[in-house]
Order: sequence, then C-alpha cells, then structure tokens
Amino acid sequence: SLWHSPELLSEIQDGYSVSGHLLVCFSSGYFIHDSLDIIFNHQSRSSWEYLVHHAMAISAFVSLIITGRFLVAAMLLLLVEVSNIFLTIRMLLKMSNVPSPALYEANKYVNLVMYFAFRLAPQAYLTWYFLRYVEVQGQGAFLTANLLLLDAMILMYFSRLLRSDFFPSLRKGSAGRDVDGEKFLID
Repeated sequence: SLWHSPELLSEIQDGYSVSGHLLVCFSSGYFIHDSLDIIFNHQSRSSWEYLVHHAMAISAFVSLIITGRFLVAAMLLLLVEVSNIFLTIRMLLKMSNVPSPALYEANKYVNLVMYFAFRLAPQAYLTWYFLRYVEVQGQGAFLTANLLLLDAMILMYFSRLLRSDFFPSLRKGSAGRDVDGEKFLID
C-alpha cells in the first residue's frame, strides 16, 4: 500500500487506501487467531507477553477499522512484520542446532539491521508523531498510550536480542526458561 501510494505517508491521521484497510483487517484476524491458538493450546502462561501485544494490536486496529482514522499509522506499524522473517530464521537456526555457525552469524547481523529498520525506526517515528501532532483525547490518547506500551515492549525485546546475540556474558541465569532449558525468542 505504501509502496504504491507513498503520498499516504504525509496523511498519517486521515490517509486511506482500500489495500491498507484490507491489510489492517487481515492483520486483526491474524492477531485474533494467534491469540486463540495460544489460549486453546494452553500456552498462555509462557506466552503472556504475546497475548498482551496481540490485545493491544487488536484493540488499536479495531478502533482504526471503525473510525477510518490512523490507517497509515497501522500500515507503518505493520512494517515490523518484515523483521519477523529474520527473527524466525534465528529461532529456527537455534532450534535445529545448524552445524554452520556462519549462517547464524550472518543472520544475527541482518536481523539487527532489520530490527532497527523495520521495528525501532517506524515505532520511534510514530511515537514522535503522535506525541507532537495527535490530540491527547479520545482515540488519539488511546493510540498514544498503546504506542508507548509497544515502545517499552520493543525496547525490552531489543535488549534481550542484544544480550543473547551480542553480549552473551550479560545473559540472566536460567530463570524464565522453558522445559527444554531455553526460551528461543528470548535467548
């Protein structure tokens, strides 16, 4: 949507595109499905952070779908999904114990760049935009609070990623590990 209509970037509050609207609807459905999957498969205790994240995303996206405002902000936030590709590759490499550490090493640097480009940068820009230009009442206040909570979560995940991949000596003890001894998204 943003590639075909870059002018939307100057209309974060009121910009609209049919493909962007459908993207937000589809993504809301994904977050609902993933939340139900976590709950029905009894993973709520170990995945509570994802449930909180999904609840925030669902509530924000539903408000965008209903009001038709801030659709472009949602599209920018969905850029984070690009970095999930490299986070998933990282997790799969850790789980499979791939004998080639070079592949993991290469992915860890690509992952870092993608995390910055598609998670930290868009999130920082939107937070700045909302704090500077969006009214602090009604939907604007609700979305700003959501953004600030997401900021905290993204920075926490980023610090875990840095500790695990770049500063392993700073990793915490074995508290918080799953049954197999590792929590791959943290470690």
